Amino acid sequence: MTIPAELDPAERILMGPGPSTVPTRILRAMGSPTLGHLDPQYIGYMDETCAMLREVFQTKNLLTFPVSGTGMAGMEAIASNLIEPGDEAIVCINGVFGIRMQDIIERCGATVHPLQIPWGETFTDEAVAAKVAEHPNAKLLTIVHAETSTGAHQPLAGISKIVHAAGMLFVVDAVTSLGGHELKVDEWQIDAIFSGTQKCLSCPPGLSPVSFSDAALEVMDTRKTKVQSWYLDVSMLRNYYTGSGGRAYHHTAPINMIYALREALRIVLEEGLENRIERHRVMHLELRAGLEGLGLSYIPQNSLYTLNCVTVPEGIDEAAVRRKLLENYSIEIGAGLGVFAGKAWRIGLMGHSATRRNIQTILAALKDCMG
Repeated sequence: MTIPAELDPAERILMGPGPSTVPTRILRAMGSPTLGHLDPQYIGYMDETCAMLREVFQTKNLLTFPVSGTGMAGMEAIASNLIEPGDEAIVCINGVFGIRMQDIIERCGATVHPLQIPWGETFTDEAVAAKVAEHPNAKLLTIVHAETSTGAHQPLAGISKIVHAAGMLFVVDAVTSLGGHELKVDEWQIDAIFSGTQKCLSCPPGLSPVSFSDAALEVMDTRKTKVQSWYLDVSMLRNYYTGSGGRAYHHTAPINMIYALREALRIVLEEGLENRIERHRVMHLELRAGLEGLGLSYIPQNSLYTLNCVTVPEGIDEAAVRRKLLENYSIEIGAGLGVFAGKAWRIGLMGHSATRRNIQTILAALKDCMG
């Protein structure tokens, strides 16, 4: 075969639903010498990474670590470890990722009771309370904090109280909110949560930070059946990531991706978590004003700072505009998913990409490409 040319990827302005732009510091960290996954120096780096994850999740949960895999691996790890065949679960669905959670939980052998509302809307405490009362035997309730397919931002604190009052576990998808929105795992009593590195943390895709409460650990410790996934079985992963019972080998950790995440978390904490969230809020408001000034309307009433989902105006070929943005300006934005396919644009403002320069660039480029 002919040997391919040397790798030379284009430098894009990443303003889609992910990944976000990765700072040079993180890319340099990835290029550091690879150590063995049981090397004491590497174990030290990994422990520092887990400690910083606890800071960003705002939790004291000992079992907080990066799953080897993207955000969907985190979703599957939580479902497969907490769910056994014959269990019941309530899944809140207002977009693509609620649907995925239902699919994964059903694959674990549970009966799912879906709570569905129109895409782009958020769940009220009253609707959740009614569903919980209807299915009191459910083991857990899952909900998406930041629905990437619609840009909807879901309040969690009130729902958490309802779920715990019913004796259920509270499970949260925070893939597009960790590091960009207020997220208080301990204060909001979230029992299991997962995210992704490629969104507001501005780290390359490849890891899924997760955190489990003591209540979630108790459920896992009292399982009657094996976890259906060997690779994601937390009962075996715990010893490696927490050191309890020694650093037991499970699988070869993605060493250089841990370096990248460690550097990404250092950047988050150097900026300050509150400052970072405020930056996302301010940038969102500036982008929103500009988009609405171009005649674009937001789909969700309660929009994320980090993912701006807008309706494509009548008469505009949305795919053609995205293609022009990529070809003429090297800007990536996302298309609509599901019921919004062909009808929406999803514009990300996450991590290193959430800058005033990027906002002014996308607004000028959109105006040109829509004209």
